[in-house]
Amino acid sequence: MSIKFYKKILFIFLGIIIHSVNCNAVNEAAYETNDIGTLKGKRVLYVYGGWDGHEPEQCRDIFVPWLKSEGAEVFVFDNLSCYTDTTLMKSIDLIVQHFTQGQISHEQERALLNAVKRGVGLAGWHGGTGDSFRMNVEFQYMVGGQWVAHPGNVISYRVNIVDSKDKITSGLKDFNMKSEQYYMQIDPNVNVLATTTFTGDHNSWIEGAVIPVVWKKTYGKGRVFYSSLGHVAKDFEVPEALEIMKRGIRWASESLYKGPEKWLAPAYRKRAKIITTKNK
Repeated sequence: MSIKFYKKILFIFLGIIIHSVNCNAVNEAAYETNDIGTLKGKRVLYVYGGWDGHEPEQCRDIFVPWLKSEGAEVFVFDNLSCYTDTTLMKSIDLIVQHFTQGQISHEQERALLNAVKRGVGLAGWHGGTGDSFRMNVEFQYMVGGQWVAHPGNVISYRVNIVDSKDKITSGLKDFNMKSEQYYMQIDPNVNVLATTTFTGDHNSWIEGAVIPVVWKKTYGKGRVFYSSLGHVAKDFEVPEALEIMKRGIRWASESLYKGPEKWLAPAYRKRAKIITTKNK
């Protein structure tokens, strides 16, 4: 066999080793932060559906088995009627919602909002939570953001960890994605854990724009976690994307037990101080 062939085999072998090291690094980080919360014994409502392009069924098949393997009791619904089941809503600890471009009734929305207000955790990702109900501003107020664009559609981009001390992102490094890069309207007070920076390749006027990718916040007494990653199920093959989502779910599941965290991180605090000083 030729030297060229052996070189090719060597490169493949090295690639496997590097991938294994990266995965182990993520797993080690997860082990170090296992005090983030436990799903054992928790009652989780998993709601999925809406636009098929976000692969709600395939994502269900990733997260529902994992939730069960963590010891959670999971109630799975492919519609929004569960939100008006008073008995069910009073019994749950966490809501995981992956429902894109849906229409929610006033009664369903009110029941969902009230559950989180009284302390039930909420976790979700991409359009399944960040583009669920475009006409429902109170829902968007609860989540902390709403999708508006993904210039270039599926592209390669970088996710930057901006808070390495938080348990959700501790031990994780910046990483690459090839997916939709979400440009979102954001509550400027959310506690941002990761961001992404846009080029001007697709919309020249947003070159250098920085948009949050992962954040957490509070609504009433409830913990709210959101990640814009996860356009399709395959995106969760990126170890960091999956690990962040799992940690965020664990964190939100502790809402009724540990209560809300201090989350306000006003993006305009410095500017407000400058304006106040000038006006004195």
